[in-house]
Amino acid sequence: MENRLRALVAAVGWAVAQATLAQTAIPDSDASAASPPPIVASEPAVPASAAVPPSTDDPVAQAIYGRLQQMAPLDGGPIARQDAALGKAIADFYAQRRYLSAWSDETNVRQLLAGLASVENDGLLPEDYHLSELRAAADGLQRPDTTPAQRAEFDVAATASYITALVQLVRGKVDPVRLDPTWNFDPTAIDPQQGMAMLQTSIEERSVDQAFAMARPQNPLYAKLRDALAQLRATAAAGGWPSVPDGPTLKAGMKDARVEALRARLVAGGYLDPTLAHGELYDSPLADAVKRFQVDQYLDADGNVGAGTLAALNVPVQARIGQVRVNLERARWLLRSLQGTFVVVDVAGYKISYYRDGKRVWQSRVQVGKPYRSTPIFRSQITYVTFNPTWTVPPTILKNDVLPKIRKNRGYLADNRIRVLDSSGNTLSPASVDWSNPRGITLRQDAGPGNSLGQVVIRFPNPFSVYLHDTPHRDLFEKAKRDTSSGCIRVEHPLELVELLFNDAQKWNRQAIDQRIDAKTTQNVTLPTAVPVLIAYWTVDIGDDGKLAYKPDVYDRDGALLAALDKPQPLRVP
Repeated sequence: MENRLRALVAAVGWAVAQATLAQTAIPDSDASAASPPPIVASEPAVPASAAVPPSTDDPVAQAIYGRLQQMAPLDGGPIARQDAALGKAIADFYAQRRYLSAWSDETNVRQLLAGLASVENDGLLPEDYHLSELRAAADGLQRPDTTPAQRAEFDVAATASYITALVQLVRGKVDPVRLDPTWNFDPTAIDPQQGMAMLQTSIEERSVDQAFAMARPQNPLYAKLRDALAQLRATAAAGGWPSVPDGPTLKAGMKDARVEALRARLVAGGYLDPTLAHGELYDSPLADAVKRFQVDQYLDADGNVGAGTLAALNVPVQARIGQVRVNLERARWLLRSLQGTFVVVDVAGYKISYYRDGKRVWQSRVQVGKPYRSTPIFRSQITYVTFNPTWTVPPTILKNDVLPKIRKNRGYLADNRIRVLDSSGNTLSPASVDWSNPRGITLRQDAGPGNSLGQVVIRFPNPFSVYLHDTPHRDLFEKAKRDTSSGCIRVEHPLELVELLFNDAQKWNRQAIDQRIDAKTTQNVTLPTAVPVLIAYWTVDIGDDGKLAYKPDVYDRDGALLAALDKPQPLRVP
């Protein structure tokens, strides 16, 4: 049973591949949503392409066939393409079962309604799948005067809701490309025939509830995010957490009436023992609790409650609920890609991890792009490493950073071992260049001490000229907020990562790598096996203790995604 249900992932994946079911774009100025269509009534539509009629006298099967024949044309016509594609998915589903009802069994209906309600814990909107109308229609079907046409209408609508909900649990509600045109993460490979067969199996074996469970990413992180969302909603239902009044910075040793509120807030967040909930003295246990909170909020852990820490303490619980929902959606986009051996750069978390056989075996801190020179989010393959790299100054950095320094100090080039090259690669004298309006030149920094790329660069093809590299700016790794680069990713311990990437203890151990660097010659070395690298954006973490760590939304990406998640997107059966 379990293996067959796992194949249900292929089923809903197939629905996406063939149907491209209604994915949500960035909300536009028209925020209104059309009212969901009625479940047990339909307007006549243009007949669909011919299909083999049911070979049974079952009046509901006949009515289902008739309802499908009323659908708008599948290849073009007056309805949106995604609606027509959903219609085709439904038609194929019923054709395989000879138009017999999929939802005549009360157990399946009960599991379907419960499953649609459960997606709220995934950060989705149950009403996108007509939950209220399906409930009312299911109750109405208990009346003895219910017609086959009404039963057929309910059946088709329930199937549409079922397929769409499973699709969105597998791959998300929001199309990531609509939010980020550079998105290039590939969807999972699928088996259409096996997938549809398993979709039918979930109906026949009354395992609809298990289908919902299996459609979700089978990753512990996803389950923990769902649990965290439920806990946050329970906190919100109880009135939220206490706020801490504004005022001067609170420090250890101070006595202040606001300390009582600070204690209450930290108790509510699980950072302070409830037995320490009272007292106006800012003592050492309270300072330690503040430091733990600061670490989880990606703040400098100094134990002082200044403006930044106070702002983090007073973020409303509803805002945190939205943050978790956004990251559940990102999890649906990405978690199925995290298999085998790969590297993940967590941009908002300022860290990089190396995974082998799906398990993290190494992690280090990174520096990423400043908000106005943000590190792009994409996937690639690490293919080679450059030892003792030179650095060619990119045009944007040349214009905005380097030229102003040269104009201010003509010794800047010599001080930083930067050569001036013409369009043919020949070295020019800096004195021959009109630095007020330089044309046709390239600046290149020699390898060695002070090189902006450090001792090594880890490269992967991409249109952004982004790579992983060493850096001379090592002091910046000590900062909690490390959006300090011009777009590339500076790695704190890059040689450790290089050793892992080569994965050859004999030829490419640390001693051999150090010898390459000590040779002081620039050299490119291809990896024996390309390693996937995923540059991703998450604004929450979950610690081993289950506590959430909220990261700064350094690139302001959460708002657009949350708005898209909140935009009602009720499906329409053609």
